Amino acid sequence: MKAPAQELRIIPIPFSDEIMPGDSIAQKILQALANQKLNLIQGDILVVKHKIVSKAEGQLIELDSIHPSAASGAWARRYNLDARVTEVALAESKRIVRRKRGVLITETRHGFICANSGVDVSNVNGGSHALLLPKDPDASAAGIHRELKKHLHLSIPVIISDSFGRPWREGLTEVAIGVAGMKPLHDYRGRSDSHGYPLRITLEAVADELASAAGLVCGKLARTPACIIRGFAYQSAYKKEKGSAKDLIRPAKTDLFR
Repeated sequence: MKAPAQELRIIPIPFSDEIMPGDSIAQKILQALANQKLNLIQGDILVVKHKIVSKAEGQLIELDSIHPSAASGAWARRYNLDARVTEVALAESKRIVRRKRGVLITETRHGFICANSGVDVSNVNGGSHALLLPKDPDASAAGIHRELKKHLHLSIPVIISDSFGRPWREGLTEVAIGVAGMKPLHDYRGRSDSHGYPLRITLEAVADELASAAGLVCGKLARTPACIIRGFAYQSAYKKEKGSAKDLIRPAKTDLFR
């Protein structure tokens, strides 16, 4: 029998104040939930924008402290960019994937392929600082997951998301860069479709899909850096098989573009 389609809700969690270095994201979420008279329930998934996590972890670089190299300066002048941001992006990269027409695509130390190593200046503090990605987004997600479990006695999966561009597609979409409490991939291999055809290679990136869905609510200008996804039947991650955003990174040996 075919499983019934799921109905999902995406519930915004607006914040009333800015996140400062040293803040507890879990506590800020609990306070925001109380302000909105919202409750987390078992089965909910929490999606958190990486910017508030990075701010809380102090992943801020004062741009006036950066002294760009001559190469970064020449690149920035040619394309009307901020040479300091370019310099920080290069410092945060493991390798340059593509550098052309003012676009810098890098591989971060985490293994993410993205523009400017994920370094961002928008929605930070007006342009005086650049914001880096969390040092270990999976560990950040796990920390929020543990603290919520301590206070609520609920196991709430946590996804930390960021906006990435995509090859061959215009526009940005959210992806999962940190995951805790759930498996980020749904493996359909070995099962058959509704016509009896055996599935051999189908892995669904559910954490990315949930992050992208949350992006429709946690907009760029909405002051809503977190939301609840309710109604999705996720697969739990157990101690013997932890869920990790690293599982979403395609290994080089199976990547036809490397």
